[in-house]
Amino acid sequence: MPIFTYRALNSQGQEVKSEIEAKSSEDAASKLREQKLFPTSVKEKTAKRLPGAKAAGPTQRKKGLVFGKVKTKQLSAFTRQLSTLINAGLPVVRSLRVLGDQLKPGPLKNDVLDVADDVESGSSLSEALAKHPKTFNKLYVNMVRAGEAGGILDQILERLSGFMEKAERLKKRVVSAMIYPAAVITVAGAILMVIVGVIVPQFQKMFKEMNMVLPVPTQILMGFGEFVKSYWFIIVAIPFGIIALYRLLVFTKSGRYGVDYVKLKLPIFGMIVNKSSISRFARTLGTLITSGVPILEALNIVKDATPNVVIQGTISKVHDSIREGETMAAPLGASKVIDPMVVNMVDVGEETGELDKMLVKVADTYDEDVDALVGGMMSLIEPMLIVGLGSVAGFMVISLFMPLIDMMKSMGKQ
Repeated sequence: MPIFTYRALNSQGQEVKSEIEAKSSEDAASKLREQKLFPTSVKEKTAKRLPGAKAAGPTQRKKGLVFGKVKTKQLSAFTRQLSTLINAGLPVVRSLRVLGDQLKPGPLKNDVLDVADDVESGSSLSEALAKHPKTFNKLYVNMVRAGEAGGILDQILERLSGFMEKAERLKKRVVSAMIYPAAVITVAGAILMVIVGVIVPQFQKMFKEMNMVLPVPTQILMGFGEFVKSYWFIIVAIPFGIIALYRLLVFTKSGRYGVDYVKLKLPIFGMIVNKSSISRFARTLGTLITSGVPILEALNIVKDATPNVVIQGTISKVHDSIREGETMAAPLGASKVIDPMVVNMVDVGEETGELDKMLVKVADTYDEDVDALVGGMMSLIEPMLIVGLGSVAGFMVISLFMPLIDMMKSMGKQ
């Protein structure tokens, strides 16, 4: 019967390395679980090689050039499937290879198979994942490390998958709220430029031939039409200039802080950014604490995962406060970006020893608030777009028809 070498975690979370006799790797894993051990690596012990024989090792794979990054949806599905396979009793290496073979060619497939090779060579799963930071960030790696230490890797992966799915849903809700007005404004702007640059000059030519004295609104429209016709490239360059200015601002530390602070203070949109950022902070920190990650390390991970530098500064103050033996609630309350309700819930969580549960409740509450705000903003944007576009169209019609009405009146008098 073959002999398998294994790495496993006991009930205290300590790593155990030894050998076991079994019919297959699955049988070896089953025997280890009967001994109340959680296997992280099981592989068959190879016989001594004859001179000239090639060493056995990880399967050699040809890698093609792949571009792009792994989508959160794809990584979340992989994490949930890995959790299911491990919970079903498959060793980690076998689970990784099964999922890696099923994935479509791309960066995630290459990384998963590389991780499988590293784990088979003796690395822990978290160590192997840490070698691919573009795919598996610090949050992912640290939660897996906590799962390995606690012997609950399948549960941690399930929790991590749920966290990524909720974060992705929140992001999509905010982005989808911006797509509709952006698309309408872009199309309307393009149509407006065509009208002003092509149609208005025809009216201008007709009015000039008739030597008409034009009303002020018509003169403004004609002047704008001439500007568009002569300097259209400036109008086209304006969006690119705004993007370049934004990138220039966020390149500096003070500029990035200023931009992020303005984002939080904008009407309606600022509330969405604020509440979605706090929701992400609370859910990430709550998930890490629940998974057994030390709170100081968890705060560092959360800070790196927070895109808004204003909230990053608040998290740094919370980290320093806890390191000095104080509470989280004090620095949160001193900040101007965290609502008093969040501060109170965190304070209660610290007093009752259920901080992780309170943080998750905060995240759930703020997710609902973001849904309501996004819906309200959409309800407000639609009539504003209608009124705005209607006003522009009305101004153009009135400006063009006012000279025609004057001309008809003068012809009637004759």
